[in-house]
Amino acid sequence: MATLAALMRAHVSKVPYENVDIYRGQPPGIEPLSCVERVLAGRGGYCFHLNGALVTLLEWLRVDVTRHVSGVQGRAADPAPGPSGNHLGITARTPDGSEWFVDAGLGDGPAEPLPLVWGEHEQEGFTYELRPSSFDPDGWRFEHDARGAFAGADFARARACTDDFVEMHGELSTSPTSGFVRVVTVMRRADGAIEVLRGCVHSKITPEGIESGDVHSGEDWWGIVIDRFGLAYADLPRDERVRVWGNVRRTHEEWDAAGRA
Repeated sequence: MATLAALMRAHVSKVPYENVDIYRGQPPGIEPLSCVERVLAGRGGYCFHLNGALVTLLEWLRVDVTRHVSGVQGRAADPAPGPSGNHLGITARTPDGSEWFVDAGLGDGPAEPLPLVWGEHEQEGFTYELRPSSFDPDGWRFEHDARGAFAGADFARARACTDDFVEMHGELSTSPTSGFVRVVTVMRRADGAIEVLRGCVHSKITPEGIESGDVHSGEDWWGIVIDRFGLAYADLPRDERVRVWGNVRRTHEEWDAAGRA
């Protein structure tokens, strides 16, 4: 279990949750080897890429792992989607017979695996809950910490494969109404905290509170993406970086004008 925990912790701290290429209009594929190649090239991704790479690594290491069709529920009045396929979940079984909820694709989710046991689980000052799913009698529900970016997620028990997520990935990564297409987000877990760049707002979330501030220039914004988060976007042509920053700033100003609602 210690090795599994170390692998997941390294993954969530070194490989950010991010949708920069999707926001650019260049969505990457989710085939297992392409996910691994993307990570090795210094890019991140969202759940299909991050968990896709992690589960492939675990398979190579001969860990007993399973992919699961899952569904993440947003905040506000969003209804629980059930295992809609908008998220790829992972479970792993260790030699002692224990089963673990392993998820490197939730952005601001747990930093290490959680035992797949019903009840509350505290980790580094953040509290999560696992309980039976109301959609699948053999599945489970993950309730996020109250400070999290989403409410929770439902997981189907059945074994899934990459093909089960291809259609949803196409929708999430190209539809003009998708949040992944409309707003750029970068997140990672590190040093007991959650670091987030959403649009022009750069935040650090700890159990003690939230520190945040606006980013006002493209140079500073790309500096956070490339230098602070360690993402390999320095090879983008200058005009492309200017274009992306212009879109990020314009969306931020529209949000500002609407009262940041």
